[in-house]
Amino acid sequence: MAILPILTAPDPILKKRAQPVEEVTDNIRTLLDDMVETMYDAPGIGLAAPQVGVLQQIIVVDITDEDEEPFAYKMINPEITWSSDDLSIYEEGCLSVPQSYSEVERPAEIKVTYLDENGAAQELEADGLLATCIQHEIDHLNGTLFIDHISRIKRSIIMRKLTKMKKAG
Repeated sequence: MAILPILTAPDPILKKRAQPVEEVTDNIRTLLDDMVETMYDAPGIGLAAPQVGVLQQIIVVDITDEDEEPFAYKMINPEITWSSDDLSIYEEGCLSVPQSYSEVERPAEIKVTYLDENGAAQELEADGLLATCIQHEIDHLNGTLFIDHISRIKRSIIMRKLTKMKKAG
């Protein structure tokens, strides 16, 4: 397994749409494992393939607490098939938007279908932080960052800060 470099905004790859995975191969399984290792190393609770420069519909998510056994959901071609009318607000951050946080409102509950690392179809009902994290990562597959859900002024401030950080190295 390997730690992969994480792209940060305003990298243009982060604004592109990821392509569906046609076949779950050993290369896809290796990418999933590398993404999990990268997510834990960062540390983060979710990571999408575009964040590591791969434009494929793959996400990993682990919201377990530090005192719990880690459990990473590995999702290929995830698709939200239902979302609740009830909304919840979480303060979100992102490995591709470092040191920046903002409250984002999203559906409180979702159902998501996906392929697991063996290519088997799965369905998951999620709520709370897990639902928020899955929606956040699926947004990445569509070229959307969490800052696209906040006011233009806040987004502009965050992007200026990121551009300064990138120039400073």
